[in-house]
Amino acid sequence: MKISFYSQCVVDLMFPEVAKSVIEIFERLGIETEFPDRQVCCQQPTTNSGLVKESLKGVKRQIDAFDGCDYVVGDAGSCVAALKELDQWFDASDPYYAKAKDLANRTFEFTQFLVHVLKVKDLGATFNGELATYHRSCHMTRLLGEREAPFELLQNVQNLAYKEIAGIEYCCGFGGTFSVKAPAISQMMVQEKADNAVATGADILVSADMGCLMNIGGKLNRDGHSMKVLHIAEILNTNVDEGRMDKPDFDHVTENIAALHEKLGDGLVRKPYAATQYAEHPEFTYKGGH
Repeated sequence: MKISFYSQCVVDLMFPEVAKSVIEIFERLGIETEFPDRQVCCQQPTTNSGLVKESLKGVKRQIDAFDGCDYVVGDAGSCVAALKELDQWFDASDPYYAKAKDLANRTFEFTQFLVHVLKVKDLGATFNGELATYHRSCHMTRLLGEREAPFELLQNVQNLAYKEIAGIEYCCGFGGTFSVKAPAISQMMVQEKADNAVATGADILVSADMGCLMNIGGKLNRDGHSMKVLHIAEILNTNVDEGRMDKPDFDHVTENIAALHEKLGDGLVRKPYAATQYAEHPEFTYKGGH
């Protein structure tokens, strides 16, 4: 199998160790990984700001960059969600509309691809008894509809304990341009998220989106807290015992993707979800944890 890796701008420019972990995990699973050098920003910051016409050149370049790729896997739910909705910027008669739809069907978030497409849940990672908590990113949860894959992977990390953060469904206040346009509101939101993270007593805050972790981590650092922030790929790439790793289900990838698309409809969940609809993961201990 061969995948094309799509890296979030924040990862590409500031946290390359996250991309390295993603690629090492896939290569360890026997998957060839390429990084199309024509890929650019997902255009989410500019389109969300109403600059649609100004963004179209970048949108088209993004679609062309992954034209012909078998599967596109991204390391941030927010950027993957943006790739999956590029069709909305074109009329149905525009050739790029069909190309964008096709790209959406071939694009997946990292944990989503592992759990639902490859049927891999144990990557052989081991920690040293640390306590972790997890932040759900808004777009991954609300647009991609992905709530369970990260937890299914984390609960198979040996010697890593977990405690649920209060308000796990709450936004961290980053939102890309939102934190710039509404800094006072953003500050209150990240303060609440940071306080809730600290209240768990966790050593590590985990998420599947470095944009959120950059925001929350910055607040934790400014407040003098020592809690580490780690992308889930870094967790899954720690002290790996290859003999314990699940084997990828390469024989049923097409069927697994079809089942995932059927579950999610057109690949995006285009409706809000009330907090009561979120699966809860109360305090519990992962395999080998304390």
